[in-house]
Amino acid sequence: MELIKKDTIEKRMSVCFLLYDGIEILDFAGPLEVFADAGFEVFTVAKEKKPIISQGVLKVLPDYSLADAPPADMLAVFGGNAGPTAEDPEVMAWIKSRDKNTARYFSVCTGAFILGNAGLLDNQTATTYHEQIGNLRKKLPRTKVLDNVRYVDNGRIITTAGISAGIDGALHIVAKLKGEAEALRVARVMEYDKYVPNQGLVINK
Repeated sequence: MELIKKDTIEKRMSVCFLLYDGIEILDFAGPLEVFADAGFEVFTVAKEKKPIISQGVLKVLPDYSLADAPPADMLAVFGGNAGPTAEDPEVMAWIKSRDKNTARYFSVCTGAFILGNAGLLDNQTATTYHEQIGNLRKKLPRTKVLDNVRYVDNGRIITTAGISAGIDGALHIVAKLKGEAEALRVARVMEYDKYVPNQGLVINK
């Protein structure tokens, strides 16, 4: 009897990218490339379904608004001008309302402030952009915030340092879910020679 290939019966991992005005381009563009190349289903969401402007340069039209976004296996949040989003009660309520159906969280750079304000980093270990380590420690006294690390894996929640570190964190997620060989393949496709599996990783047990 011919065996059914595993890929034909596995559900594609869905990833929701939360966007906002002032978001850092590479924070989300790097991981988007990683997840798309690995065969994940990626879609974008913003507070309203109208173009957001990344760093005052790039306009991006989100696929959904908060009101009509479908469920996702993973929520990804990013840095840049993250403060207003992290302090937005509507966004925080939206994140909390989806927690039951969200298997994983991923933050890049100051996106950690968004997860933190939603209460997701309480009693967790995390990192963020190096210039914001002190501010994150003040903001989240119940979180162990690490400096000089590339990314931190809490199991369900992965946080990374700034900007390009998001690519490493995304590749780490691919390695966890689809194997190291797949992560290395994606890195090769992207010509991302910087990626070394587990280099700069802290695992919180």
